Amino acid sequence: MVLGCAASRNVQAQGSPDQRAARAMFAELIAINTTHDHGATTPAARAVARRLRAAGIPARDITIDGPNPQRMNLVARLRGTGARRPIVLLAHLDVVDARREDWSLNPFTLTERDGYFYGRGTSDIKDMAAIFAQTLIALQRDRVPLDRDLILALTADEEGGDDNGVQWLLAHRRALIDAAYVINGDGGDPLMHDGHMYARNVQAAEKVYTDLRLEVHNPGGHSSMPVRENAIYRLAAALSRLGEYEFPARLNPITRAYFSRAAATEPDSVATPMRRIGDHADSGAMRRLSAGSPWFNALLRTTCVATRLEGGHANNALPQSAAAIVNCRMLPEERVDGVIATVHRVIADTAVQVSVVRPPKPSPPSPLVPEVLAPVDSITSAMWPDAVVVPSMETGATDGLYFRNAGIPVYGVSGVGLDEDDIRAHGRDERIRVDAFYRGLEFTTRLVRALATARR
Repeated sequence: MVLGCAASRNVQAQGSPDQRAARAMFAELIAINTTHDHGATTPAARAVARRLRAAGIPARDITIDGPNPQRMNLVARLRGTGARRPIVLLAHLDVVDARREDWSLNPFTLTERDGYFYGRGTSDIKDMAAIFAQTLIALQRDRVPLDRDLILALTADEEGGDDNGVQWLLAHRRALIDAAYVINGDGGDPLMHDGHMYARNVQAAEKVYTDLRLEVHNPGGHSSMPVRENAIYRLAAALSRLGEYEFPARLNPITRAYFSRAAATEPDSVATPMRRIGDHADSGAMRRLSAGSPWFNALLRTTCVATRLEGGHANNALPQSAAAIVNCRMLPEERVDGVIATVHRVIADTAVQVSVVRPPKPSPPSPLVPEVLAPVDSITSAMWPDAVVVPSMETGATDGLYFRNAGIPVYGVSGVGLDEDDIRAHGRDERIRVDAFYRGLEFTTRLVRALATARR
């Protein structure tokens, strides 16, 4: 079955009304090209706004705004009593590009096949945009007594571009999205193995992104008369030294909790060193796990890796310059000046210039508060009894960093489980399991209701 804009009016008559409505909205969002180079987020923001208004959310509580007419953001508010400060439900509307010739099916049509939903944005993250919006609609329809406002923020340019929606809203419309904390659908993915949920992540921290440029300059000359001083060789030697270096392994409260809790999901050969790390910060266990797993290595230390090279100006000339981009993902507590000093020390060559291409935006970890973790724990236990709730640190980056820098804690809690061996975000034939989407809707609705209803 294929679902697109027109087909969203003819979805299968199966599932609950909320499931059918969420799927129809999901299909409509997938069908709108929201890539930076060939699409726009504004039509998607307007599409969701129409559904919210039709559900009875007043137009005065729905805002479409932004600095670029093509890159607008949606902010909608479902009002409660105001006894507690609001919560933001965050997802981004933009997606990375997808070429039809690269895919086995149309990336901008929601296709249901063999138990999966296919389409660009199915996992990153139009699934959560539709789920959050349908959650607001259901709470509005059922007149659930909320003791705080719920703010839906569907934003632009998370994947790239100059008009990042969260940054712009915080700088120019902060009152619209000021909140006690944020539930970020673009983080904390639950993990499955063969469709069986085993880990319910809660992302409370993320590493800090920065790009360094390493550059060497030489006078050059004719390639028929080579000299020892060669910009490419000198840069290559520096990169080789950097490639052999490992930053020290360190723990923070989030990663310590991760290793302690996630050990329950692993076989004994991995669980034992994980517990030694979480309980005792055992350096030997850190070395063993990071040596055998890029994932554990990224959790335990700052990483700096060469990702791009350029050099020379002609095939028959000695290079006058050579340069490389080194991408660093720093632990949240790391300082960029300390990382640069380490890079200088490791490459051990004053002829190699090191400069910051993309300045870092550090963000503090969010505190692991019972108000969030307790309902996540209880709902997870009810829906997936074998799954372990695991505080986690994102090794990549999300828009949550802008909220954290604004003093607003962020918790990445996606509702939709991903198969650990079949994560296709940004890739060809992106997909999620159909049942994971519907279970994600149920989980998210229960969680948001628990977070926003009066405590007894």
